[in-house]
Amino acid sequence: YSLNDTVVVFDRVREYENLFKTDEYNDVVNRSINSTLSRTFVTSITTLLVVTILFVFGGEVLKGFSFALIIGVIIGTYSSIFVASSTVVELRKAVPKTEQRRRVSRRGA
Repeated sequence: YSLNDTVVVFDRVREYENLFKTDEYNDVVNRSINSTLSRTFVTSITTLLVVTILFVFGGEVLKGFSFALIIGVIIGTYSSIFVASSTVVELRKAVPKTEQRRRVSRRGA
């Protein structure tokens, strides 16, 4: 579930990178999250509604399964909004530093 939302957000990041070439990467990611946030919440709430109904009215076998789905949807939504994007922004900040270190070490060698 988180993977699907994350793909949607990063697809929007790719789209906005081409549109806003002068903006910094974290601004592009922020704009992308903001534009997909309503879709993410509507999808998550709709899924949670159905799974909660299964949890309440389902049999004993469905209770454990639907509880796991409820937890997964909540954590997946949190992950796709907050964790994945910030991880990529931080990794992107670290990559140029690594490339600069390689260039400096090549010059010295």
